[in-house]
Amino acid sequence: MRLILLGPPGAGKGTQSERLVTAHGIVQLSTGDMLRAAVAAGTPVGLEAKDLMARGELVPDEVVVKIVADRVEEPDAKNGFILDGFPRTLRQAEALESMLAQKGIKLDSVIELSVDEDALLERVERRAREAAAAGKAVRSDDAPEVVRKRIGDYKSVTAQLKPFYSERGLFAVVDGMAPIENVTAAIDGILADTRASAS
Repeated sequence: MRLILLGPPGAGKGTQSERLVTAHGIVQLSTGDMLRAAVAAGTPVGLEAKDLMARGELVPDEVVVKIVADRVEEPDAKNGFILDGFPRTLRQAEALESMLAQKGIKLDSVIELSVDEDALLERVERRAREAAAAGKAVRSDDAPEVVRKRIGDYKSVTAQLKPFYSERGLFAVVDGMAPIENVTAAIDGILADTRASAS
């Protein structure tokens, strides 16, 4: 099972990814984590990324795609993976599609956790209050103004990706505001339909 999970900050991607990883024996691939791991391991593409980061430059799409390409060939990704934080642009989606095609790998689904913006802000603010009450550090990216900006950024991402993946029959939407169990059940239903249509 190979899928992309989309959703704005606070939509529940982390929670659902953990459940999918446990239930299906797949791995969650975060581009940030992969980038840091490649740099730490000193792989050729990691060294390339390290040089760029040392100069304060953004790591270009080609390098990120190379890192993803290396990572999906690791033994723990054999059963499948969830891509988190990538792709973010149409160009990245096209590069990812081309790279996976070269490896004979197909995406099973691209699932968006859709949320109500006001309710999402309340959810993130509640998470910050609960963390503070428990004496834990409040994540800087949970500040309301930061969340609003990240939601705006996310909307521009999906505006590009939704048509691309819809054309390929891969795009599905799940109500991310539903109870966690219901969201999990909806995702499982989409994946079961995908497996059934593939067999």
